[in-house]
Amino acid sequence: MSTDRELALRIALAWRELRRGAAGLALRSHMLGPDGPSLEQAQLDALEIIASAKTDGWRMTDFADAFRVDPSSATRAVDRLESLGLVERTRAVADKRVVTVVATPDGRKLVRSVNRLRAVGMQRLLEPFDETEREQFADYLERFVASIDDLVHELERNHRATGIR
Repeated sequence: MSTDRELALRIALAWRELRRGAAGLALRSHMLGPDGPSLEQAQLDALEIIASAKTDGWRMTDFADAFRVDPSSATRAVDRLESLGLVERTRAVADKRVVTVVATPDGRKLVRSVNRLRAVGMQRLLEPFDETEREQFADYLERFVASIDDLVHELERNHRATGIR
């Protein structure tokens, strides 16, 4: 039987492979298509967030919060997507001083295509699991994400309280 430390290491290594492994790169390339834009995972994530906006788009500060990055990182992501014609910056209707970002028709089309291919791929990946296992897996992943969020918030509180970065 594995110890907690051994299990944590196995999970950490599997997580690393999910994030950085060659399979992830190959799957992303497949989802973007052979003639699709060369996007890193973070840029694809940014595009998906931007495309999820209602009609007025995202204020840049709200986008940075949703993307869970600092404003300068959000700006760099938007710069790259804008250079590819996938998003555009506009002035907010209510306050012309505020910059918003929206997905272009090409950006929304790419997100729809990626979402379709992702759904098919995920169904294929989950075929070896029975219905109960798939439900448990979803529950575990949702709990894992919530646990990550809790840890990040705790670390941020501790950093603010101690001034340590």
